Amino acid sequence: MTVQKKKGLKLIIQIPCYNEEFALPITLKELPRKVPGVDVVEWLVIDDGSSDKTVEIAKEHGVDHVVSNPVNMGLAKTFMRGLEACLQRGADIVVNTDADNQYNGADIEKLVAPVVAGEAEMVVGARPIESIAHFSPLKKFLQKLGSHMVRVLSGTDVADAPSGFRAFSRDCAAQLHVFNKYTYTLETIIQAGHKGMRVASVPIRVNGDLRESRLVKSIFNYVQRSMLTMFRIFMIYAPLRFFLVLGSVPFALGMLLCLRWVMLTYVFIEPGRTYLPSLVLAAILLLIGVQTWIFAFVADLMAANRNILEELRTRSRLAALSNKKES
Repeated sequence: MTVQKKKGLKLIIQIPCYNEEFALPITLKELPRKVPGVDVVEWLVIDDGSSDKTVEIAKEHGVDHVVSNPVNMGLAKTFMRGLEACLQRGADIVVNTDADNQYNGADIEKLVAPVVAGEAEMVVGARPIESIAHFSPLKKFLQKLGSHMVRVLSGTDVADAPSGFRAFSRDCAAQLHVFNKYTYTLETIIQAGHKGMRVASVPIRVNGDLRESRLVKSIFNYVQRSMLTMFRIFMIYAPLRFFLVLGSVPFALGMLLCLRWVMLTYVFIEPGRTYLPSLVLAAILLLIGVQTWIFAFVADLMAANRNILEELRTRSRLAALSNKKES
């Protein structure tokens, strides 16, 4: 079945920026003004409270829209503000790229193609991790491990989960909401997977390293924060499975202690010993396990209500955006 291209498609390329007066001109020089399958291409810079000349540089280099945070709010909130700004300006497709020119701007065409064809709602650019010279062997291993964990948690086939080079359809962008303050990369994939969105991955190229990453201050810090993000998002979007597994641990330990008590009391009998402490501990563990399972069902009901509210919010948001675009 061939999907016909919607007429009048507008693509907005958003660039979150924080003190990027030196790197931004290089990044903008690489961005396209024409993309196959798209009628209008615009650029949008989200200034995250920069203290340098980022805003002036953006305007001097022909950026169509500039949105400024009053103070530095972090990458995740800046990314979300960019999506909202793009939707308000009539974007049918949003591409997110970094201001440090990490990603090859010419590959935006590859990112957008699956969205234009109706084959995907989110497309993530997969970097050639093995061939990136400034990535240490440890970082390459952790990148692969993290992407594997995100694939398991999200049910998607994304090859490079930490990649910020992405394309979103209008409907997809309207449904995303980032809870984490650190980064949006892992959370949006897990969220999209649990919402049943079609997520695709395409190989992309990278440019030379202009500066050190501001997000990855150290490998340990990045791994710690990424693990906490995945843990929290899995708890939010799959609470039944999460708490059932969590409750199974103390319940299983309690059952083993009960079995041990039975064996020592009725099989391997030692006169004068009752093993009551083991029995009490087993009872406590069993109780914790059962209570956690009960909480799993309560959390699942809360998640169902949240899904309904998110669906109503998305429909209302898309309707408001459609009315604004038509007027």
